[in-house]
Amino acid sequence: MSRIGRAPIAVPAGVEVKIDGHVITVKGPKGELTREIHPAITAELEAGQILVKRPNDEKLNRSLHGLTRSLIHNMVVGVTEGYKKELEINGVGYRASKEGKKLVLNVGYSHPVNVEEVEGITIEVPSQNSIVISGIDKQLVGQFAADVRKKRPPEPYKGKGIKYKDEVVRRKEGKTGAK
Repeated sequence: MSRIGRAPIAVPAGVEVKIDGHVITVKGPKGELTREIHPAITAELEAGQILVKRPNDEKLNRSLHGLTRSLIHNMVVGVTEGYKKELEINGVGYRASKEGKKLVLNVGYSHPVNVEEVEGITIEVPSQNSIVISGIDKQLVGQFAADVRKKRPPEPYKGKGIKYKDEVVRRKEGKTGAK
């Protein structure tokens, strides 16, 4: 039995869960998320907990069991606390700013790079070299942060570029001078 899939998901106060067949809707103080789960997996709401069950021990059902439980748990956490990714910009002249709903990045190109804010995501620029991306959908927040990072990933020699706040960039030594 899947250790993750077997664990019940506690539904905190102020969160409303509606299970309609294979469509799960979670509504909380920060917003509402809806997800359709695989037809083989069932979810039940019992005594303030969501239980995810599988019909048998086939390989597909075993793999979907823990995944489905994690996705539902992420929905519950998203509508109560939300998710946040922090990015840092390193490099001389590299900076970020926000103009309306656009994130404007000056990261060493001959032109500024504009990234449009997506529905369900909020971008904050507390300082010129840090970006905070937040939202209720964990997958959307992570993907948007990855897309922003992809505009100028950190390079291994000087560490210039956009990196996650907790990311460690492995540095290379570079050329050695002639003797």
